Amino acid sequence: MTAPHDGASRPTAGALRLTEARTENPASADVNRYLSTMEQYCPFLQPSTARGMTGWTVYEIASGTYRYEVEAELFHAGVQAAEWIRPLMARPNGLLACENVVIVGQCADADHRELLAWPHWALKNLYGPVGVMFGKFVKGAAETSRAGHNIPPAPASFLPVRAAVRPLDPKFLTNTPDLAAAVAGAVDDGRDVFEHIPCEWKAVREWASSLPRPEQR
Repeated sequence: MTAPHDGASRPTAGALRLTEARTENPASADVNRYLSTMEQYCPFLQPSTARGMTGWTVYEIASGTYRYEVEAELFHAGVQAAEWIRPLMARPNGLLACENVVIVGQCADADHRELLAWPHWALKNLYGPVGVMFGKFVKGAAETSRAGHNIPPAPASFLPVRAAVRPLDPKFLTNTPDLAAAVAGAVDDGRDVFEHIPCEWKAVREWASSLPRPEQR
């Protein structure tokens, strides 16, 4: 397993300020009520929370920051969460591990939906082949399940990071068949997912831009 990329030279450092280190009960959002209503949509959620394997880390967008800065920091936080998840997946109950990267506050030139989009897309493609899945939820946004049922709106904007369920998750990626295939055959052999890409947001975004996105299909 590779060591997490610390990104010590990131010029965007400080765009997100850590306000709550990993906790099961963040003060920034009423996640307990939200999780209880979401259990019917995810069979892994209740056993994960019962074992203390669902964590939340909350970041506040610093005043006066811009989209590219926040995107870079969200990406970095997602990498940290994924690298935390990876060694847990091989342990008993490892499929229940879930880390959530939460953002609060506003940046100068983008809303939360825009801020989450690119980091989510890049991270999903980087880590899908090693069996780590990323999602995205925007505070208050209406969501529907794959079956077409209404999902309770999220109390905060966040990127969930969890172990992939290989028999099930590819079914949620039908609009991106290459990614679905990568997740279906995912094996975490300890590789550095940045072996062919610098762990730097501009390079990652350029790489992610070359990937076919769902709306292009």
